[in-house]
Amino acid sequence: MLEPSESMEIVKVGVILDMKSTVGSMANRTISMALSDFYSRNSHYRTRLNLLTRDSQNDVVLAAFSAIDLMKNEKAHAIIGPQRSSEAKFVINLGEKAKVPIISFSATSPSLSPTEHENKFFVRSAYDDSSQVKALASIVKAYGWREIILIYEDTDYGSGLIPYLIDALQEFDTRVRYRSVVSSNANDNEILMELEKLKKNPTTIFLVHMTAPLSSKLFKQAKIAGMMSEGYAWIATQGLSTLLDPVSDMESMQGVLGLRPYIPNSKKLEHFKLRWIKSADKPDGSAGGSNLFGLWAYDTVWAIAMAVERAGIENSSFLKPNTSKSRVDIAALGTFEMGAKLLDTLINTTFEGLSGNFHLVNGQLEPSAFEIFNVIGTSERVIGYWTKEKGLLSELNDNNGRATNNLKNPIWPGNTIDQPRKLKIGVPVREGFTEFIKVVENKNKTTQVSGFCYDMFHAVLQVLEFPLPYEFVPFHDGSFDELLHKIEKQEFDTAVGDTTIVANRSTFVDFTLPYSESGVSMLVLVKDDERKNFWIFLKPLSWDLWLTTGAAFIFTGLVVWVLEHRINTEFRGPPQHQIGTIFWFSFSTLVFAHRERVVNNLSRFVLIIWVFVVLILTQSYTASLTSMLTVQRLQPSFTDVKDIQKNGYFVGYQTNSFVKDLLTKKLNFNETRLKNYTTSEDYHDALSNGEVAAIFDEIPYIKIFLASYCSRYMMVGPTYRTDGFGFAFPLGSPLVPYISRAILKVTEDKEKMENIEKALGNQATCEGQGPTTLSSDSLSVYSFGGLFIIAGIASMSSLLIYVFNFVCFHRPELNNHDPERSFWSKIIDLMKHFDQRDPSLHPFMKRSESRVHPEASPEGNDASPDTDDMQNHSRDSNEGADTGGSDEDEAHSSVGSIYRRT
Repeated sequence: MLEPSESMEIVKVGVILDMKSTVGSMANRTISMALSDFYSRNSHYRTRLNLLTRDSQNDVVLAAFSAIDLMKNEKAHAIIGPQRSSEAKFVINLGEKAKVPIISFSATSPSLSPTEHENKFFVRSAYDDSSQVKALASIVKAYGWREIILIYEDTDYGSGLIPYLIDALQEFDTRVRYRSVVSSNANDNEILMELEKLKKNPTTIFLVHMTAPLSSKLFKQAKIAGMMSEGYAWIATQGLSTLLDPVSDMESMQGVLGLRPYIPNSKKLEHFKLRWIKSADKPDGSAGGSNLFGLWAYDTVWAIAMAVERAGIENSSFLKPNTSKSRVDIAALGTFEMGAKLLDTLINTTFEGLSGNFHLVNGQLEPSAFEIFNVIGTSERVIGYWTKEKGLLSELNDNNGRATNNLKNPIWPGNTIDQPRKLKIGVPVREGFTEFIKVVENKNKTTQVSGFCYDMFHAVLQVLEFPLPYEFVPFHDGSFDELLHKIEKQEFDTAVGDTTIVANRSTFVDFTLPYSESGVSMLVLVKDDERKNFWIFLKPLSWDLWLTTGAAFIFTGLVVWVLEHRINTEFRGPPQHQIGTIFWFSFSTLVFAHRERVVNNLSRFVLIIWVFVVLILTQSYTASLTSMLTVQRLQPSFTDVKDIQKNGYFVGYQTNSFVKDLLTKKLNFNETRLKNYTTSEDYHDALSNGEVAAIFDEIPYIKIFLASYCSRYMMVGPTYRTDGFGFAFPLGSPLVPYISRAILKVTEDKEKMENIEKALGNQATCEGQGPTTLSSDSLSVYSFGGLFIIAGIASMSSLLIYVFNFVCFHRPELNNHDPERSFWSKIIDLMKHFDQRDPSLHPFMKRSESRVHPEASPEGNDASPDTDDMQNHSRDSNEGADTGGSDEDEAHSSVGSIYRRT
């Protein structure tokens, strides 16, 4: 180092380090080398730095006293340090009070931000720890880890990063399952106890954020605890990974992934490395390897030396000089009058340093890239890089960034290339319905899985954005609920199989979206061919329709008889003849064979409506009967669950299925009436032998069964809704949304789903076997309700109009005879008038009747007057009835005499 001349301005700069620490002793050497190198290259500078070093001895109070001494007594224009974030917190406040820039190359905690107003005299010539969280989260995402455990030291340095890290991980849906805080003074036994506690946790991915001395002890104890073996993964932050030379005790860190800032190679850096190695051979140079903190310390000295020269702070002084006798009186601190100018010059200083481009942004260095390395043997292998612009890269000049995983394959703990952690997947071993899941355990202890559910799971993994290693573990002799409880107990990570999503299961596991059909239905035996039924001709119409139609026929005939009785001889005669006419006329309209002529317009209106109704009924009956006789139909032996319960029949269900609970709790079946079966063959035997009346199962199983036994069985009854098959995960698992989105992508791919469903065989051979509720094939009254209402309204309105006119016409006559008679006497007289032939019959009606029905002779029997007609004829003659009427009454009297003789 050059000795300053008398014409040079000496500028005092304080240095606060922990001389007994690795970083402190190494930084002390690099600072000396930096000062010597700078002035050897810039000998023409008018200023010279005079470094005043203080040892903080890893004590916050002593660091603060050292800073006060440097500012108050030594009048230091700037202070390099302190070394640790906990020490720097108070010293920064002192620098703010004295207007002295505090420049730290190692206080990287995000809690110390140069952008805060109270820290504006703080400069960080290093990277903020929070700058690495995006890179760390990208590594975690690249390997598909959705749960990790954080291990950090209980210091400002350790805890300051955690909130930023958790936020970055949450952006990629990675959950921090547990946070382990280790004291910076923890001994080996305390660390081992904490690791044993972590070992019981199912998560085996650890992210370590602590200083090198503490992490060295941690990894030694982790190896002793068996946590550096296959199935574990460890990631170290830059606090541990900033060594240029391999970290100490690498034997205990095999397979660890580390992250550190990328330092570009340069001739200047290579020359420094050579000098450092040579200086280590000297008696006073036994500090060991240099690290990134040493490079930042070197560049910090250069930056301060440049800023002091450019700021022109010669002859500057402290205002309010100390008048106190105490060397540590905070109130007596002066104020450096050129502090703000020096700070501004320092922030704007840029140059190419050992660590790369020295350029402060918001008062601190900004990283350009991070490199990711893997500890292998006694060396480190760089497996990739991360930049803010491109994300993960296998090479720094790679233009294919932002890929799922652009890193080279690392060697993991346990000297394996198999990525931890493998999902432990429980698969049910079953005898029946192996089309869905089939498990074969080989003699070499490997497990071979196939079937629809496995194919679906494999297709889902292919569309995931990250790798998901797994291993299958067969699950024997247990129900699906027991399998899912294994997930709750953390014995399995997930379950792959024909596991149905139901409400009670969702209380202890999380399900993905369903990937299969849903619902429970009923499987029954098919009845014999209906065409062999002796009474099949009655089947087209239901019994209620038969009765309603018959009643409508009788009512319509009665209405027409009432409307035609007084004016139409076809509807007159003895009572038994008139009753026969009512039935004959109405039912003959069924085949349009009625020969009676109607003459009343109201009758014609009623008949037009009724004939239309009859036409619709006959055509519908003919079509339904034709369908029954010509088309082969499979009819179930039972269509209603209540019929089975009412008769006390047995019903079946699949072994270990949730359907048993549905039958007992929702459908109220007695458990003694339930039987369980395992295979399709068991179903066939039970139904064909009459052991059970029906079998309840999920629709996918029933379809598999019907593919083999389509002609003998049917799926009938209502569908009891479920949500189909899904993959099960622990409650709160971050994998669930990713798997669910992947399921949607697979199920929406028609071609892919057709290939997957080939495992279920050909189910298209059983047509018309959907899970629909079967109703009777007979036509019901509701199908023709509108027609019957129209016909009824037409008939009733015509009848009411006729009755109203009839009563109004005869009311004066009834009142004139005897006004004091009783109401029922009047009704009887009114009925007698109704039974008489209408005397006001229009002549054209008479001619029409004469043409159709000639006047009756004594031998003929066309006219059929009764006794009352003859009496009325005698009475009408006295009243002067017309001639035509007398002739007709005479004919009636002749016929009446014939009836009397008979």
